[in-house]
Formats: sequence, structure tokens, C-alpha cells
Amino acid sequence: MIKAVLFDLDGTFADTAPDLAAALNHTRASRNLSPLPLDVIRPQASHGSRGLLKLGFGIEPEHPDYNALRDIFLDYYERNICVHTRLFSDMAELVAELEQRNIKWGIITNKPHRFTLPLMQALGMASRAACLISGDTCAHAKPHPEPMLKACELLGVAPEQCLYLGDDLRDMQAANASGMRGIIANYGYVSDDVSVKNWNAQGSVDKPTELLGLIAL
Repeated sequence: MIKAVLFDLDGTFADTAPDLAAALNHTRASRNLSPLPLDVIRPQASHGSRGLLKLGFGIEPEHPDYNALRDIFLDYYERNICVHTRLFSDMAELVAELEQRNIKWGIITNKPHRFTLPLMQALGMASRAACLISGDTCAHAKPHPEPMLKACELLGVAPEQCLYLGDDLRDMQAANASGMRGIIANYGYVSDDVSVKNWNAQGSVDKPTELLGLIAL
């Protein structure tokens, strides 16, 4: 019996790509670079500032300009965290149905708490979530199982009683490592050139409410 459903945030629970793209293009503009199209940025939106700065500037954290560009990116994003971000279609309906069935739900993301809490508050979901596990809540972030097990501890459920919905390989790795059933959000930021067959997921959905069909399995 599934007693809890847990979600990745970016690319699974909410479509954050437009605001992340705006932050990246703001950072590019600070270096007199032209903006990148949203459809180019969207597949990298789950990969955090590191992935986005690599896309936008071709640099890694070891680069001497990395920290300065990261600060510009994060400061802008913090000030504009929920301008165009929205819940994915059907997500509100899924959450309402989970609550109706007394199934606990929460977020496990690699996004730092500095951004997770205000974003969930802006979406009107922070107080409804049974847990908000950010990338800096535990000593390790996904794909390590520690955040998953922390969520189970807070919710008082066993990992095998949880479904975890995510749109990235590390989401499935974390779910498998913790003993949860990992489900792929096909509607998220899964790049077309990625083969999800190798993710060892226990299922996939094309829209959030399809998850309801997996809860009784």
C-alpha cells in the first residue's frame, strides 16, 4: 500500500524553466551575450546553476569566472523566483486527490532551501506539503539516498510505501538506492536524446494524474 507520494521540484512538480531561463539570460546579458531560446534551456533546467552555467557559458566550477557568474544568476533568480513558474498541468488535481485519500505528499529536490521554500510558498503549496527536503537539508543530495530516507523519517513511512516522481536519472538512482518506487515524469525536462530505458524506473507517466493509476499496484 502506497502511503506517500514524493516529488522532484524542477521539471516534475512545477515548470520552473521560464524563470531559470530568464536568470541565465540575465547573466549572459551581463557579459554582453545574446539570450538563448527557452527550448534550448529547458532540457537543462533540472541540472541547477551548474548545468545552466555550463550551457550558457561553457564553464565548470573550476573556472575563475564561475563564482561571479553564479552569484549574478542566483541573485536574479531569487528576486524573480516565481514570475512565470507554474504547477504542471494536472498537478493541482493530483495533489488534491492525494489529500482526499489521506496520502501524504512532499518534495525532495536538489534545489537549495533558499529557493525551495519561497518558491513553494509562492505556488501556495508550502504549508500543504508534508515535507520539503532541499539539496542542503542533508549532508548528501540526490542521487544519494539520504534525502529520500530523511523524507521517510519525517513522514513516518517506509521507503517501500513511497512513490517518487522525477524527471532525471539521479531521481531514479536515489529512489532505487533508498528502496522507493521511482516513476519517470515524461512530461518534464527529459531531453529527447536521453534513453530512459537505462534509468531502472518502475514506471512512467505522461501527465501527473496518471500517477493515481499506479498507487494501488
